[in-house]
Amino acid sequence: MEFDVTELPEADHPEADETAPDFTRPLVNAEFWEDTALSDLTAEGPLLLVFHPMDGAFPTTYIWNELLERDLDVEAVGVSISTPYEHKTTIEERGLDEAGYRLFSDPQNGVAEEYGISHDLDGMAGVSEPRPALFLLEEDRTVAYAWVAEEWPDFPDYDELERAVAEL
Repeated sequence: MEFDVTELPEADHPEADETAPDFTRPLVNAEFWEDTALSDLTAEGPLLLVFHPMDGAFPTTYIWNELLERDLDVEAVGVSISTPYEHKTTIEERGLDEAGYRLFSDPQNGVAEEYGISHDLDGMAGVSEPRPALFLLEEDRTVAYAWVAEEWPDFPDYDELERAVAEL
């Protein structure tokens, strides 16, 4: 597959030891969705917050396939601009429900903007999505590990992520 690698502008995102912003959005699983606050999820234990491009994009597929293969010992929840309907299909097709993974729907991309990782899509005026990013959050939403894409496409060091999860 041929594509251009594009350097992304610097992101002003939450770093390790900072508190991740709270938000409420529809949280989708294989059966239904309901408005849920991030703080409600982290109150149950550590959480990997996975920002990814819209469902169906190759980086999204690659990220979730890698996370499923590694079977990390932490709950993972995604965030993208895809609608709850699209998320429900993705969850079913990718087998994310079997791993207990759920996806927040944020069509206006407000959560990515709040996290400083919004990415304008080339050639589409007024359309943005989150750049790929991972935030490993403790129960009080303190960021234990942060990775944010610096170019398009870019993928995290999954071995480094596994080490960060093991240190929780």
